[in-house]
Amino acid sequence: MLIDKKPLRGYLNPVRLGQADPIDLLTPEGEHMELPLVRVRSVYFVREFSDDFEPERKAFLSRPKLDGLWVKLRYSDGETLEGVVPNDLLALLDNGLQVTSPDLNSSTDRIFVPRAALSEVTVLGVVGVARRKPAAAAATASQPRLFNE
Repeated sequence: MLIDKKPLRGYLNPVRLGQADPIDLLTPEGEHMELPLVRVRSVYFVREFSDDFEPERKAFLSRPKLDGLWVKLRYSDGETLEGVVPNDLLALLDNGLQVTSPDLNSSTDRIFVPRAALSEVTVLGVVGVARRKPAAAAATASQPRLFNE
């Protein structure tokens, strides 16, 4: 979807997304287009091309169950979208964010939002499995053993 909210359908290489500017897009008619990231509002990865690619729900009803950072994105026009991004700071340093939408039943698998389209990103919470050892387990591991138990 472009900045003016005009949908544009096509195929692109998701590996290069966020690393290369402009985006190379192949339309369903076979036409090649180059889109600068500043003209792109969002890239929706969908299961099939249809009219209702945009998720109905823009926010989670409760705390998400997916692993990652629960974030709230604010577009430059003031519209908001909640989602889950990977808990990896290196992935956040690209030219945009790859977000899992709160509407898991929609045809959209994930959404790429370029940094130029955003005015604010707020972390609402960290969701998922703890990566470090609990304090009690760490304390017993560092305690010396007596009498070779």
